[in-house]
Amino acid sequence: MKNVLILNSSPIPKESISTKLTSFFEQELLTMKGFNIFTRDLGVTPPSHLTALALSGFFNDPSEHNGDQKQALSEGLLLIRELENADIVIIGSAMHNHTVTSGLKAYIDQVTRPGLTFQYKADGPHGLLTNKQVFVIISAGGDYSSEETKKTDFVTPLLKEVLGFIGLDNIQFIPVFGSFLGNKTSEKNQNIAKQSIVKAVKQLQ
Repeated sequence: MKNVLILNSSPIPKESISTKLTSFFEQELLTMKGFNIFTRDLGVTPPSHLTALALSGFFNDPSEHNGDQKQALSEGLLLIRELENADIVIIGSAMHNHTVTSGLKAYIDQVTRPGLTFQYKADGPHGLLTNKQVFVIISAGGDYSSEETKKTDFVTPLLKEVLGFIGLDNIQFIPVFGSFLGNKTSEKNQNIAKQSIVKAVKQLQ
């Protein structure tokens, strides 16, 4: 049995293309046997932003934390445990203002934790969340597939960097652009994304 963690990040899930496609991914997985799926909605229920109190406990041993620090860090620990338990991570990343949503950014800050998801060695940082397959479905109203428009897509390089930093470096990006460029273009690109998802599910069997 493989554990699958689905992370949705759009604050409007009923209208969200990325959420629609993570749901499609889930349904495709459910046609197979051997997948245990858990979904967390970072858009509707975003994680807390890091506070000074939480950060005060980031860089010392947990045995030294006082009660207030433990409480402030408990949310991040829960999110990290979910990631640790996952074999497959599926992220629905809606593009807001050329980058990730605030809910997904807060999540990244919560799970990027020294000693738990990464550590520094003599040769630099090492991610600790290894041996996991990650799929990132990026939806955007415009078309960011050309050489010129790629320059303003800050979702892809950001997630590639921060996920790799904590060890999630086996990533497949599935873009679905053009949701504001007319129904024909939007449906065409969604169908292309669905084909990529179907292919990915077959490879996961």
